[in-house]
Formats: sequence, structure tokens, C-alpha cells
Amino acid sequence: MVLTVMAAIMLTGCKGQKQNVRDEASEVVALAFSADSAYHFCQQQCDFGPRTMNSEAHEQCGRWIVSKFQDYGLEVIEQRATLKGFDGTPLLSNNIIAQFRPECSDRLLICAHWDSRPWADNDPDEANHTKPVMAANDGASGVGVMLELARLLHAADSMLRPDLGIDFICFDAEDWGSDDHADSWALGAQHWAAHPHRQGYKPRYGILLDMVGGQGATFYQERFSKMKAPQVVDRVWHAAQVVGYGSLFLQKEGGYITDDHGPVNDVAGIPCIDIIAYYPHCEQSNFGPTWHTVDDTMDHIDRHTLKAVGQTLVQVIWSEKVKR
Repeated sequence: MVLTVMAAIMLTGCKGQKQNVRDEASEVVALAFSADSAYHFCQQQCDFGPRTMNSEAHEQCGRWIVSKFQDYGLEVIEQRATLKGFDGTPLLSNNIIAQFRPECSDRLLICAHWDSRPWADNDPDEANHTKPVMAANDGASGVGVMLELARLLHAADSMLRPDLGIDFICFDAEDWGSDDHADSWALGAQHWAAHPHRQGYKPRYGILLDMVGGQGATFYQERFSKMKAPQVVDRVWHAAQVVGYGSLFLQKEGGYITDDHGPVNDVAGIPCIDIIAYYPHCEQSNFGPTWHTVDDTMDHIDRHTLKAVGQTLVQVIWSEKVKR
């Protein structure tokens, strides 16, 4: 993903619709997201090693992700394709789509990327720039949260509105990108947006999870998200306030970030927001001190951050009352 600095854009929404969203999501959902379980799912991904494109660890971890979603009763589609990296490398990509209640027409989309960056090119030690990133936060954390949500859906499906379906997409080939090639990021999401797993697929909205487990993380409102899906931003940040994590989900604008939600919005036409860590005072990177470094390991994953994001998503999903 890439952070782009631009002037702030002031947006106004429909006050009545915003109030309806807040009223619906203001009663706390009595269902606990397990940070320990999400943490364990992150660890299990990292146990394979860096999940860089075309590696054996990538293939093994992909099979494991598929099996975990299937263990929780979801139907899984693997969208395999050979994509072309900015440097001409053929990338054996696999977007993993897991469907809860695939028969339901009213759907929500939760997504994250699962690949690891092959180069730790933001590491303060230049000797590490050719080493792969473990991607405990920048990859595994989002998938870990989604797997715990899938476990909860399996365990507490009777608490969810009966005509609502949930889709999880693990996008591949997100992090084989170069700042010198604007379209080289989010290759898996670009491919899926142009070739969705179902013809006419239109969930009501989508939520992208990226770097949602780091120590000291805060979540500002990403500006493309506010442009493309302001009501979804409002719904999610209000849910965070309701469940007591307003200190992490700040009512402040972050940057414009090139990420998987871009093609979901612009190509697939699905309003999708990005929940992504933002460190405005970090000298190393606004994405935090471990971003694209060899230090993006489980040593820097915080259960409190996973809990804040996961419980917020529980509040969003299980507080859906009526189809709008």
C-alpha cells in the first residue's frame, strides 16, 4: 500500500441516513471477539515463514487458510491466476473467497491481503533491503481477524440476521509493488474486481483490514474511504465508540492510501473502506516502525489492537437489523 499526501477534502453526508445507521448500531452486541484466538491465527500464518509470491510457504499457507474457513462451515472459492509484477515476474496468485450463507442475496464483504512483501526495503538497515518481510502485521493480522470472525459466525450464526450473508476475501499479490509503478500494488484485488467470483456480485458494502494488529496502532479515517463510502466510515467508527475503542478509532482524517479497497470501489463499484493503522508521528513511516522491515514479526503484534478491530467488526456485523 502507498500513502499519498493531498489536501483535505470536506465531505458532507445525509444527516438522516447517518442518524439511522448510528441508532441501529448503538446497542452493544453481546458477543466477545477473542484476541487470543486472532493472535493464534496470526502466529500460525507466520509459522509458515514469509508468504512471498511463488514460494512454498505461500502455497502451504494458502492451503491452510482454505482449510480453516472450511472448518467453520464456509464455502471456499480459490481464484487462481498468473499475474505480472512490475518487474515482469509472473506471480502465481490465489484470491481466497470464503462465503457464509452463499444463498443470501444481501451480503457484506470483509477483506484483507495475505501475501508478504518480498523485500524489507523500508528497513533502517540497508543490508536487510533484499530480505523478505514476515508480515505478521502487514498481512497476517487482517486474515487473523477474519478467521476469528468466521469462527464466531459458525458458533453464533443464530445471533446474526437470518437473511444476511458474509463474504471474506483474502486478496493475494498486494505487496509486490513499487512506488515507481502506480498500478503495481494490489494486483490480486485488481484481478478480482475485474473478474468477480460471481457474476453481478454486489454486496452492500465492504471493509478492508490492513495492518490491524500492531503495537501502538491508531486508526484514522482514510480519505479515499471517506470519499467513496462515507456512511460505512461513519458506521464503523461509531461502532468502535459503542464498544469502547474510540481511543483507537479516532475522529480524524488520515491520508489517501493506495490499497486493495481502490479497485473494489473503482472497478467493482462496491463502496469499501480501509481500516488501516496510521502513525502520524512515526519518523520511520506513517504505517508504523515495522512497516516493510524485518521487524514486522509476532513480537510486535498487540492483542489489544486485534481486540479493538475485531470487536468493532462484531458490532458492525451483528448489529445489522434490516436490509436498507
